[in-house]
Amino acid sequence: MKTIDELIQKAVELQAGGLLTGQIADELNVSRETATWLLVHSKKGDHTAAPKDIYIDWSNIGRSSNRQRLIASSLTDMIIECLSKTESDIDVIVGIALSGIPLANMVADELGVEFATYHPNKQKWEPESKDIGGTISQNFAKVAGKNCVLIDDVVTSGTTITEAVAVLENLGAKPVAIAVLIDKKGIDEISGVPLNALLRVTRVDKTE
Repeated sequence: MKTIDELIQKAVELQAGGLLTGQIADELNVSRETATWLLVHSKKGDHTAAPKDIYIDWSNIGRSSNRQRLIASSLTDMIIECLSKTESDIDVIVGIALSGIPLANMVADELGVEFATYHPNKQKWEPESKDIGGTISQNFAKVAGKNCVLIDDVVTSGTTITEAVAVLENLGAKPVAIAVLIDKKGIDEISGVPLNALLRVTRVDKTE
């Protein structure tokens, strides 16, 4: 998928399949605003300028469990390096749904710690929706009173992880690090928690 027209078509297909705007943004690794623009732009006569965003396609990694495990090993190494500086322990790896979950599962296995999942509000988001908090799944590890490392695939605006950190802290957990495959925002921390990315992507026309 290389052109805007192909992205628009994919967004329309996902919407026709029943996905909400927030879920479409998650599937395409773009911001919610970009997903909204793609859907609106599919209508004839719309000439609204596109949001400044970068489309990320890591499906060549995602379709292979072996490649995912290699990436997970790199994330694990990066997490160990980060926490060695703060001398923090890890009790739970928290995978952010959807795409952060398989990577988080493998990292938890490598580190020999518990595994939890977080379902963000973007899974239920539409442009007219009010922001509501996400949830920690009750089917996996509890997080209260534990040191947590959050794992996701791509940071676009940082909203999802900011939300996740707040939810974890409200539950009595202590987020000690964040690890992602790709950071599109170019930041070193979110809500005071160190952000570690294997790759950082920045637009050359970005002024702030």
